[in-house]
Amino acid sequence: MNCYRCGATLTEKDFCTNCGADVSRYKLLISFANYCYNEGLSKAQVRDLSGAISSLKQCLKFNKYHIEARNLLGLVYYEMGETVAALSEWVISKNLRPEKNVADDYLDSVRKSPSQLEAINQKSRKFNLALNYCRQDSKDLAVIQLKKILSDSPNFVQAHLLLALLYIDVSDWEKAGRELKRCLRIDRANTMALRYMQEVENALQAEQDGRLPRRQDKQEEVVKYQSGNETIIQPVNMTEPKRSAGWLWGLLIGLGIGVAAAWFLILPSRVQSVQDELNGQLLEIGQEIDGKNAQISSLTQQVESLTLANEKLQAQTEALAGVDGQMSVAEALLHTVYLYLETPEDMEAISEALEKVDKDALSDEGTPETVRALYDKLLAQVGPDIAQAYYQTGYAAFLAEDYETAIEDLSKAVEYDPANEEALFALGNSYRERGNNSQAIETYEELLRLFPDTQKASQSQNYLDDLRG
Repeated sequence: MNCYRCGATLTEKDFCTNCGADVSRYKLLISFANYCYNEGLSKAQVRDLSGAISSLKQCLKFNKYHIEARNLLGLVYYEMGETVAALSEWVISKNLRPEKNVADDYLDSVRKSPSQLEAINQKSRKFNLALNYCRQDSKDLAVIQLKKILSDSPNFVQAHLLLALLYIDVSDWEKAGRELKRCLRIDRANTMALRYMQEVENALQAEQDGRLPRRQDKQEEVVKYQSGNETIIQPVNMTEPKRSAGWLWGLLIGLGIGVAAAWFLILPSRVQSVQDELNGQLLEIGQEIDGKNAQISSLTQQVESLTLANEKLQAQTEALAGVDGQMSVAEALLHTVYLYLETPEDMEAISEALEKVDKDALSDEGTPETVRALYDKLLAQVGPDIAQAYYQTGYAAFLAEDYETAIEDLSKAVEYDPANEEALFALGNSYRERGNNSQAIETYEELLRLFPDTQKASQSQNYLDDLRG
């Protein structure tokens, strides 16, 4: 167990030996979370899935970083057919622990199978459609949809419960009992299934005792009764009227007269009515096509204008995001700021990061003003320290007569801190010793302009006189 404040390993003490934080209550919460996890694991092992969900949710209330509990909760949801809820738990687990997490395997097993993803989507759509049918009182259609769902996903507990409820609504107790038994084989302690099962058992017992009439199928007029362990189904006696032999001839003659009347009287007017209706539909379709063509023309113009705007934005984005795999201006600048905030004493790393910022891209019009302002602010903060570091290495190279290295480091020192008089004077001396007289003159003149009344200015004037003489 680790400290919630500093992350150090805790001992048997009620306080953290590293930072001194009081961890007595924290230990109690973590212990109770582990107890709830163990309870949920035990319930899941005996297929008390509803109880396992309750215990695991309680565990995550006390410790949301309990990865094992979250992964197990996803597995329980997946076993009950709640695939979307299972994926949600595994995604959260993956975000909390990106490395060495078994949730990767669970997610990969679903992502690598497009057919499985499509099946999940189809199941969700069909279940929502069944719910809508129930709200619209189209219960027969809801039963058909739920049967389709359960043929593909037999472990979908919610579908079993809803189908059982529909059977109970029409007093089909036997089918309702079968669905509830299937549900309880998946989740042995499902509270809703147990409640429905109690109602079904009471209804079946009432039927056997004669206190409740048996449900009769509307399509069949039958009488059902129990004889020992067997169910006897007996159709209701119905008498058919006796028909004479002449009824068939009358039927045929009437049918012939009806066909003739339809052919000569009804059919022509019906054909004309259908023709007029088709003409009206063709006219409406033509008008709709004209409207669609106008809409397509308008959308084409919008696409062209958006394409031009996108090209401009792409150019600006490339200025910020970088191309050919190079680090973007904003990213490089933010990385430098992060190093400065985390390790302000590591001037070498900060200067190396600052060197990667593209100065040319900063001056582009597409670069936001906030990015340039952040660069100027950072340079004002770290520039003098970086300049001092480059001055020390450059001056040491100057003393060692390594003028090429001295010019390189001293130039950077002047770049990061133009007010560094020592670095500017040493740079001029390095140019002079290297034989770069023109650059030495420019450097001495810059020193005279920036620091006119100093000792270095007086020495620079003497060197200028010698170089010009």
